[in-house]
Amino acid sequence: MKRTIFLFFILVFSFSAFSQDITGQWNGTLNVMGSDLPVVFNIEKTDNGYTSTMDSPDQGVKGIPCDEISFLDNTLKIKIKSIRASYEGTLKNDSIVGIFKQMMIKKPLTLSREEVEKVEMKRPQEPKPPFPYYSEEVKFVNKRDGNTLAGTLTLPRKKGKFPVVVLISGSGPQNRDEELLGHKPFLVIADFLTRNGFGVLRYDDRGTAQSTGDFSKATTLDLSYDAESAVEFLLGRKDVSHKKIGLIGHSEGGMIAPIVASRNQNVAYIVLLAGPGVRGDKLLLMQQRAVAVASGAPESAVSANEKLNAPLFECIINAIDTVNLRADLIKLLEKGVNENQELKSQLSDEQRSEMVKMTVSQLTSPWMINFIKYDPYPTLKKVKCPTLALNGSKDLQVPASKNLSEIKRAFKESGNDKLTAIELPNLNHLFQETTTGLPTEYGEIEQTFSPKALNEILIWLKKR
Repeated sequence: MKRTIFLFFILVFSFSAFSQDITGQWNGTLNVMGSDLPVVFNIEKTDNGYTSTMDSPDQGVKGIPCDEISFLDNTLKIKIKSIRASYEGTLKNDSIVGIFKQMMIKKPLTLSREEVEKVEMKRPQEPKPPFPYYSEEVKFVNKRDGNTLAGTLTLPRKKGKFPVVVLISGSGPQNRDEELLGHKPFLVIADFLTRNGFGVLRYDDRGTAQSTGDFSKATTLDLSYDAESAVEFLLGRKDVSHKKIGLIGHSEGGMIAPIVASRNQNVAYIVLLAGPGVRGDKLLLMQQRAVAVASGAPESAVSANEKLNAPLFECIINAIDTVNLRADLIKLLEKGVNENQELKSQLSDEQRSEMVKMTVSQLTSPWMINFIKYDPYPTLKKVKCPTLALNGSKDLQVPASKNLSEIKRAFKESGNDKLTAIELPNLNHLFQETTTGLPTEYGEIEQTFSPKALNEILIWLKKR
């Protein structure tokens, strides 16, 4: 879960002395959790109007399709269904001034023809070439779903036979570096492990960067087959020690790694970085409470949020099919909103209606339905290989105490005594050293991945 998805988008238009030509490249910056996220929109004219794609350069993501684009009376309107977002802006001189919305989030966004000047963020851990190891750009195919994954394989040397780990990213479309708010945690992990004798394969999620496929329709189970295809790819290489292939999964990747390990005996070991141990609905409620409390929200507001969301999650858990689910969720949410006096006082009827519509749309996506229903516990019980589970004590997205205890319980019940579970003090969900653990700090913290966590991983891997 990491994530909180930070890709954002819009469409755009332009103005000249002779006509309003909105085609071409438009640039803007969104402020996301304290950091500036550049976005680029590429607009083309067609016989039926306009088409556009969106790029997020800092995340290595290009070509996100935009939907329902219109430009009338100097007003640009765009919907991006894959990320449940919309933008509406007004052409003013050489700029488009408007508001970007995603779910309940609203952010000002101004677009212009001028390229956004990139502000270099301090990321002292990010490795820079030349690297003292072998690096190869690779591609492999998920034969089950037909998508091609592009990635980078790093090995201590070009010649030899090495243990290799596959890195599996958290929720949301991620590139091979798991890039987020200027941080590249997978690049840092891959560099550290390769310098210390381990090969590392990291890849772009399906439909992201150089990988093909449709991420918006994928569930956690679908993504597990992408990870498994990475294992199969490594088994076909002569420079990989086939009995020493492991998985390192972060957040949702920590759900995916046990799925793959439970059905594929070629996985020799797994590392769960903030891997969930409880069912999705419980995790979401746990996460919402932890973030709210750390943000200073009163208990009355936290309880009101739980009262609003818990029935929605329960409805999804009990749903036999999705035919009537949307209507049932709308009724439940409308009832909950009407009973919430604070929401009623803060939002107009139109705003409440929009909130209901967007929330239900999010809850009924294939990924979210699967996530809410998925309980990792039965899968964890099927894992037979050695496992390292790491969590930060200040992780508010996958709180350490409850999730680690459930992981321990699953291994104890199955009789697998090859589990090492460690709660690392003062680390957040991204394994940064932190003061509050709040997601708003992720971009502000210069550290990308705690050296303490890196060393724990390395020490454990060497014992394998």
